[in-house]
Amino acid sequence: MKTPFLFLITLASVHFVTAQENLNELLAAGIDDTKQFSERYIKPANDGLAYGINNNWSNSAKAPKRLGFSLSIIGNATFINDEDKKFIMTASDYENIRFKDGSASKPVATALGHNDQDIIVEITYDDPLFGEQTTDIVLPTGIGSANINLIPTVFLQGSFSPFKGTEVKARYFPKINQQDVEAGLFGFGLQQEFTSWLPSDKLFPVAVSGLIAYTQLNGTYDLVNTSTVEGENQRVETQTHTMLYQLLVGTNLKLFNVYGSVGYLDGKNKTDLLGTYRVSDGILFSKEIVDPFSVESDTSGIMGTLGANVKLGFFSVNAAYTIADFSSASLGMTFGF
Repeated sequence: MKTPFLFLITLASVHFVTAQENLNELLAAGIDDTKQFSERYIKPANDGLAYGINNNWSNSAKAPKRLGFSLSIIGNATFINDEDKKFIMTASDYENIRFKDGSASKPVATALGHNDQDIIVEITYDDPLFGEQTTDIVLPTGIGSANINLIPTVFLQGSFSPFKGTEVKARYFPKINQQDVEAGLFGFGLQQEFTSWLPSDKLFPVAVSGLIAYTQLNGTYDLVNTSTVEGENQRVETQTHTMLYQLLVGTNLKLFNVYGSVGYLDGKNKTDLLGTYRVSDGILFSKEIVDPFSVESDTSGIMGTLGANVKLGFFSVNAAYTIADFSSASLGMTFGF
């Protein structure tokens, strides 16, 4: 099975890549059944990405000096939970899909997991000449088949302080195009140090800040060169939009500081299967499906972070660990000017 898990944020655009070898038969079961399976299959990967692209917006609760500028390189590793690698598929929830061995339900892989052995389902469809027909397919597995247990993300981030205590932030990863996958992200944030408003802020050993940030990830996977289904302009498009709200508290020292934050993530994900698909049993039955469906989901939850930052001349290094539904570790290097 071809699974181009390319680089960092490109997972967003390849949820269906591992499924595309079975797409012909799965669509034959009907759009409703295919969409219902896809919702459960994709959602854990969407959730993991939403958390991953929101890590390490801040490496300190203390705002830089007015007119200060910094540039950061940030990398994250978001850990995949065992419970997000599989979901319970119940045959009675589907109109035209049944397990070949007659099971009422069983755990099957999500986009983040792996089926240890082939799970065969029986697809029922209506042939215009011969009436109700059946065919067997193997359910798709996920990125766990490549022993991948984390979701890496990386981006560049810049910040500027136009006013005392105020920091405007932007993060970016340019769109890359490799092996039919195109993906990129951008985001904007605003951090305000509340303790900068105090008359004795320079003497106060602790800084308190608030952060609000928006991040958007866009991904496209072109299925034309790999799909086993006849058609035109076949592709998957994915978008993830998130808002992050955080309260940060940290020490206010010259060389070494520790900080912590608590925040709330609110995100929306949408994945579209687009193009024209001519579904066939290979002999007589054939039907054309255009832009089969969209899968939408929400991601929300509390995030708590602990981190440390050390200054080494004109640059600093920070490390942080975030506890959330998808926990992660982050490492960043910041150059200040």
